[in-house]
Amino acid sequence: MRIGELAALVGVTSRAVRHYHHIGLLPEPVRRANGYRVYSVRDAVVLARVRRLTELGLGLDEVRDVLADAKGHELMEVLAGLDADLARQESEIRERRRRLARLLDGPVSAEEPVSPALAELLGTVPTTGSPMAAKDREHLVLLDTTGAGGEIHAALAPLAEEPAMHALYERLDALAGAAVDDARIPPLAAELAAAVPDGVLAAIPSEGPAMTGLGEALLDDFAPAQAEVVRQVMAALAERVAGERAGGPVPRG
Repeated sequence: MRIGELAALVGVTSRAVRHYHHIGLLPEPVRRANGYRVYSVRDAVVLARVRRLTELGLGLDEVRDVLADAKGHELMEVLAGLDADLARQESEIRERRRRLARLLDGPVSAEEPVSPALAELLGTVPTTGSPMAAKDREHLVLLDTTGAGGEIHAALAPLAEEPAMHALYERLDALAGAAVDDARIPPLAAELAAAVPDGVLAAIPSEGPAMTGLGEALLDDFAPAQAEVVRQVMAALAERVAGERAGGPVPRG
């Protein structure tokens, strides 16, 4: 058989056969005087085995090891490993489909593929046109991406439907063009700090350069007066945490 006939018989391309020759997977056949390769039935058997193994998902290096093992032990090991890998992929695909189903059925758009915990939290938040509420949502999505948001989302759930939060967001929005010494800042910061549940404080990771950098970046993301509110809220929460660790609750607000 010529190379084209062999390739057609097994269902591969002539280019694939030449590649298998090049990498030593398929031995070069004898050549006639005119230089043409002549393939035997044995060559077709080997090539057919290569095709079956690659269709199972084996890499060419694995196929080479299998072909070199006359007793089939290598094949059993490779197939067992392949089966385990496929099982892992199936599990990952099922989990991804569950997340997609939550996104398709819930309020979160496909542009924001978040964890089920955050999707559930956002599903309880009423629609609002507040720019600060939208920014808060962005920050929650960012925290969710770091993998640190699960417990925080659960702790924030009681606030999601709290009407007072909408009023606080509106007051924050009103500070967009204010000065950093605006008289509205201290009382607003105190009310916001008092509204943060203890569970949120316990869940927020506070150590490491990444979290330090995040805190600084969050402040830069706000207008000056709004950043001052956030700064005072963070200071009040840090004082609360320090007081609780010292053995006594710190009054809120």
